[in-house]
Amino acid sequence: MKNNIKQLRKDKGLRQEDMAVLLNVSRQTIIAIENNKYNPTLELAMKMARLLDTTIEELFILE
Repeated sequence: MKNNIKQLRKDKGLRQEDMAVLLNVSRQTIIAIENNKYNPTLELAMKMARLLDTTIEELFILE
């Protein structure tokens, strides 16, 4: 599954560290998700969508 998180995060002016703090996860988790090496839990995906003012469907692309 691919994602648009990196671009949406940058559009919001957030650093990986900022996003990690706001979501209560490590920066390494954000890096792994952005690099398609880790799929977040549904709860984390929903929090990310809310933080980035978008939908889960816009964040993640099912191949």
